[in-house]
Amino acid sequence: MADDVAGLLALATGFDWDDGNARKVVGRHGVEPGECEQAFFQVPFIVSYDAAHSGREHRWQALGQTAAGRRLLLVFTLRGPLIRVLAARDMNRKEKRYYAENTPRA
Repeated sequence: MADDVAGLLALATGFDWDDGNARKVVGRHGVEPGECEQAFFQVPFIVSYDAAHSGREHRWQALGQTAAGRRLLLVFTLRGPLIRVLAARDMNRKEKRYYAENTPRA
């Protein structure tokens, strides 16, 4: 499961939001749920497995951007066919550099 996140994301049918995770994402870093969702559909979207935090469930970290160009780090899990965003924030300097270096130039 951990290795084939692209295949799993292709099968996802939506997002799992409730008051808890929506309030956490907005409250901690001012990222709206809609911005998180946009990042999953923008290219490039760089995903890595988060083995250090995958205890009871598999977790991934992703670097992506919104339609407006806001660059985000997202932590998420998959619950059945739904993507559940656990945390989201603006990329830090190191993450922005990594994202730029691994982004195809137009």
